[in-house]
Amino acid sequence: MTRRLACLAIALLLSTTGFSQSAPSEFKPWTQHSFDFETGMLWKVGGDTTFNYRIVPFIVSWRTPEMFGLHFQNGSALSVRNKFSLMANWFETGSENRYLGLSGAPSIEWWDPTATWSVFGSIGGGVGWVDAQNVPGGQGQDFTLNWFGQLGVSRTITQDWSLRASAMFQHLSNGGQTNPNPGLDSLGILIGLSRDF
Repeated sequence: MTRRLACLAIALLLSTTGFSQSAPSEFKPWTQHSFDFETGMLWKVGGDTTFNYRIVPFIVSWRTPEMFGLHFQNGSALSVRNKFSLMANWFETGSENRYLGLSGAPSIEWWDPTATWSVFGSIGGGVGWVDAQNVPGGQGQDFTLNWFGQLGVSRTITQDWSLRASAMFQHLSNGGQTNPNPGLDSLGILIGLSRDF
């Protein structure tokens, strides 16, 4: 499953259909609003929980136009944007079934001179609710804090659409509000589609 997702992400990002390498110099994706739709697979890599979690995340994010950045003479740009996300996780394995959360983070993006691809990263967090089952080793309560880190690449296919692939780390816990507090650390890959406007 991991190999298939990675191969699909690479194939999508290498595709040049619908957008030439000679993008117009006035095309600046970082000046637009963006909606990102991402999914993939996360696997447990740590935490005090005794369950072997496998999570399917569904994430919808809104990125604002650039807040500040550096624009270089060759046309490339290092841009910082606000990012707000709604996360819906389905627990394929583990003691819980679903998680719904909100998070915020800066989106740091380096764009190449043609504005056809970028490298991006985000670190942030927020709050959410899990359907805690009150079983030993599971999450201790419904209210949960989240923290995440994401690093990936984006490939523009038209001036309105782009493809994304990334690695994501996610931490879920209740901040010590219950004892024990069986936090969950997971790591995996995401693929997605972005719409700029």
